[in-house]
Amino acid sequence: MKSNKVEQWIINGIFIVVALLCLIPFFLLITSSFTSETEIVKNGYSLIPAELSFESYMYLFKEPTMIVRAYGISILVTIIGTLSSLILMTLLAYPLSRKEMPMRNFLAFFVFFTMLFNGGLVPTYLMYTNIFDMKNTIWALIVPGLLVNAFFVILIRTFFSMNVPNEVIESAHMDGAGEFKIFARIVIPLSTPVLGAVGLFQLIHYWNDWFNGLIYITDEKLYSIQVLLNTILLNAQYLLNNVQFSDDLGQTGQIPGNGLKMAIAAIGVIPILITYPFFQKYFAKGLTVGAVKG
Repeated sequence: MKSNKVEQWIINGIFIVVALLCLIPFFLLITSSFTSETEIVKNGYSLIPAELSFESYMYLFKEPTMIVRAYGISILVTIIGTLSSLILMTLLAYPLSRKEMPMRNFLAFFVFFTMLFNGGLVPTYLMYTNIFDMKNTIWALIVPGLLVNAFFVILIRTFFSMNVPNEVIESAHMDGAGEFKIFARIVIPLSTPVLGAVGLFQLIHYWNDWFNGLIYITDEKLYSIQVLLNTILLNAQYLLNNVQFSDDLGQTGQIPGNGLKMAIAAIGVIPILITYPFFQKYFAKGLTVGAVKG
């Protein structure tokens, strides 16, 4: 018994050390964002800032209303997009997991085909702007991400096929339950692990998405947090690279280039880090749901 406890302590110690090592880059990111620009240029990045400074965040929050509005847009887009994409993917994956569905193989090939080919950027842009008229609308940040991800559909379909017992579905049919009731009351509760994992990937995708905003959004009031931070960074780099123009405006000494990059990264990643513990609990709960009882 004592040897087992010693082994357990050793294993726990190793995992604690590995976890702390994984936190070092994030800790360096935070401390660098609070380090003065002169100190970074002189001595580089360090875990303990020699000269504490808030100049990066002061430059970033010159217009706090824009940051707050961009955060609100990103949160709204992330919630609506994640939930909508999960609903669409599960509604497609469930019929594909049922062997008795007509034309199942053809539909599965059609889904798989989208993993190999797509319409291209120019046709996609013309379709969303000229046909669906989504330019400078909130839907331009949501709808492109709703296009079904074939990999996630196949992943969910495989989980349905291998982890949702046919005996449970057949018994529900014998009790008079319809397909939608079976899907909502049986399949979804038994599939929370895979839905939680896919939902987390979709959440990260929507939160980090800046490409759709770059293409379809020109109105600053509709900027997501990633697009706004990217715009601020590009503007700061432009001023730093054009010293004469910056001197004329009197802004050269006010732009903390390296610290600003770290502050932007910190602001963009903190909300995702906050959501991880909640999804971890969701995974643990989902793994214990459901079983076939004899």
